[in-house]
Amino acid sequence: MTANPLLTALIPLVADLSRELPEVERYRRLLLALRELLPCDAVALLRLEGEVLVPLAVDGLSADTLGRRFKVGEHPRLQALLAQRGPTRFAMDCGLPDPYDGLVEGHRGHLEVHDCMGCPLYLQDQVWGLLTLDSLDPARFGRVDLDTLAAFASLAAATVMANERIAQLLRRVEDEHRLAEVYKQAADQHRPRELIGQSPLHKRLQEEIALVGDSELTVLISGETGVGKELVAEAIHAASARAMQPLISLNCAALPETLVESELFGHVRGAFSGAINERSGKFELADGGTLFLDEVGELPVVVQAKLLRVLQSGQLQRVGSDREHRVNVRVLAASNRDLAEEVRAGRFRADLYHRLSVYPLKVPALRERGRDVLLLAGYFLEENRSRLGLRSLRLTGDAQKALLAHDWPGNVRELEHLIGRAALKALSACAERPRILSIDTQALDLPQRASAVESPPLALPEAAGGVPLREALDAYQKQLIDAALQRHQHKWADTARELGVDRANLVRLARRLGLK
Repeated sequence: MTANPLLTALIPLVADLSRELPEVERYRRLLLALRELLPCDAVALLRLEGEVLVPLAVDGLSADTLGRRFKVGEHPRLQALLAQRGPTRFAMDCGLPDPYDGLVEGHRGHLEVHDCMGCPLYLQDQVWGLLTLDSLDPARFGRVDLDTLAAFASLAAATVMANERIAQLLRRVEDEHRLAEVYKQAADQHRPRELIGQSPLHKRLQEEIALVGDSELTVLISGETGVGKELVAEAIHAASARAMQPLISLNCAALPETLVESELFGHVRGAFSGAINERSGKFELADGGTLFLDEVGELPVVVQAKLLRVLQSGQLQRVGSDREHRVNVRVLAASNRDLAEEVRAGRFRADLYHRLSVYPLKVPALRERGRDVLLLAGYFLEENRSRLGLRSLRLTGDAQKALLAHDWPGNVRELEHLIGRAALKALSACAERPRILSIDTQALDLPQRASAVESPPLALPEAAGGVPLREALDAYQKQLIDAALQRHQHKWADTARELGVDRANLVRLARRLGLK
């Protein structure tokens, strides 16, 4: 007897339902079985989160697809699939744009999807997401395939249900489902920015966020400029019992020294020139919630002492007032400086450092995260596609390789800005608006590292003759910054990007060294 292909594909999946598998592996097997059952060029599993479809697994599509977020209202085909209870196949001459145009792997050129179908997945009579199948062959699918997809969708829903149940049980073991409920309510009110990635380092970071999030520990988030320390702070707050309370942020490097104390603790009327009204500080605004102090290493030493007192006692005094206010605030702090080294240099209080770094959390640099750069690129590509009103925005194969080879001194922030610029450059190079816009290496225009011929290494000043180490280091920093400024025509943002430091920090250092 000839084996039934549907049964052949479904039997391994049925066996998987009773096995404890990681989500990624469970969904990978699901899509492999679907492609074996219904041969095609690409398949995808997407979960519906509010009005956005999030790819959980893809096969046959470019790696950056996993980083994209498809707003249902901007993609009529996805909208049409969700509107039907059963499977839908689009006519070969359908004029609706396909969200996967240009994203199918293994083919050269700007190929569009010519035959596609999909089916919504329902869990407990609620739409959960979509299965989509795409082919470059305009006559790939037929009526029988729709019936087969409908049968497969039922088992796919069971697979998703099994994974959801396992995840739910794990959450209950961790903290009795309270965290899940709080996070769900917070997400309904305000969708937090997403931490995107699948690399081992990124997964380890997410595990640490989950671990420390549901605690009251003070967290010191460290990492290079542009790695996303503020996003990590938002994720810790969202994973905490304070998630329904405010998250207040303050960039300590962006304020003049004379205003830092007022911003943190507030002031009373007449406390200083210009204080015409009483004002609450960030600590009072964050009462019951979380206060995120970005670039905490920039705080003046006198303010560091007052911050330490609030962390120790929960009591503060507004500038110009003798009255004490009690606050209940969890503090998260971040710095791209090595605060331990700042303590040794006498620029940061040791007692405050130990109070802030109860749980130190290092955010990895983008160059350490491997192929995460393509997922993040996909996220930014989809944002720019929507902003520019394009049907499809993609990276060429060479452009993807260039992104993977770059060392990303500006990390995720550099990638975000690079994709935005490249999209504009690629669009401006087209005589007329294309259906599928590709970003190539020329549009990326990745900065080349200065060679030894173009920029010879600077010589360290000699410390002979009793010159103190601090003076020698200052002289070298001055020489280094001045040379970079000359290369960039005194453009501070470009100079800071080359040197891998925050622009505000660079300007402050240059002013101290007499360069500004």
